[in-house]
Amino acid sequence: MKAVRSNPRQIARIALVAVGVAAWLGLAVSAGAQSAAPAKPAAPAKAAKKSAEPGYKMEIEPRAMELLKAMSAKLAAAKAMSFTASVGYEYPSKLGPPIVYTMRYDVTMQRPDKLRILMPGDGPASEFYYDGKAMVVYAPAENLAAVASAPPTIDAALDAAFDNAAIYFPFSDLVAADPYAALTNGTLLAFYIGPSSVIGGVKTDMLAWANSDVFMQIWIGADDKLPRRVRAVFADDPLELRHDLELSNWQLEPVVAADAFASAKAQSAGRMEFAAPAPPPKGAKPLKAKPAAAAQPAAKSN
Repeated sequence: MKAVRSNPRQIARIALVAVGVAAWLGLAVSAGAQSAAPAKPAAPAKAAKKSAEPGYKMEIEPRAMELLKAMSAKLAAAKAMSFTASVGYEYPSKLGPPIVYTMRYDVTMQRPDKLRILMPGDGPASEFYYDGKAMVVYAPAENLAAVASAPPTIDAALDAAFDNAAIYFPFSDLVAADPYAALTNGTLLAFYIGPSSVIGGVKTDMLAWANSDVFMQIWIGADDKLPRRVRAVFADDPLELRHDLELSNWQLEPVVAADAFASAKAQSAGRMEFAAPAPPPKGAKPLKAKPAAAAQPAAKSN
């Protein structure tokens, strides 16, 4: 989840997380369309921020940082990899308890300049392709694609996608050229929690990590050193809503087809602008479904 990279744009990205590329495409295709997740979270009620117990000393334990370093080294060494990211985002509800929206991302990458991300839902399905020269976002149901020229590295392409079209992926730091630098920027707290054997059916080591923007709990494979789960709460969120990223189906150095990072259907699809969704026109209201006709009572039989 992008919170692990602390930078001035980080808080702005948080509001975009649950919408993701799928909702972006849904809004771009039709301003009145309804999506699985709201385009913008409701303004949370003000609440007092919770803080650590009095007298608690922030510490950075070497064991926790070594686990992050080992995980990052494993990811950085892979010239190609694929995995599935399943993400749950809590959003405020008028009832009080938060509602969870989910997204799934099937990711394939090849360093330094190839990336494919397939998003089957919830919400409108969408696909993202990057081949070192261009970025393509494709909406299969609408048969529309947005195409833009791109910089020559995955890191720069993902930054450009966010800057130009508000496209964001919560696992971006894991596919960075230097995951350790991205994951540990601004570290204020890190400590080892303990072992676990219930995440993805593998043994993991749990650690906690925080900077001034986010507190995270991370599960890392005890044997393979691959990330299995990341759970985050953001400092600027008074409701302390949780963001949960689970990672599975890891393959390091898979054989990747030469045409995996392009789509013939996207190339022949209609075009839409590669840009962030515009705000709805002034006075626009969501479409409402017509009420179903009332059922007629059955006639009595003699």
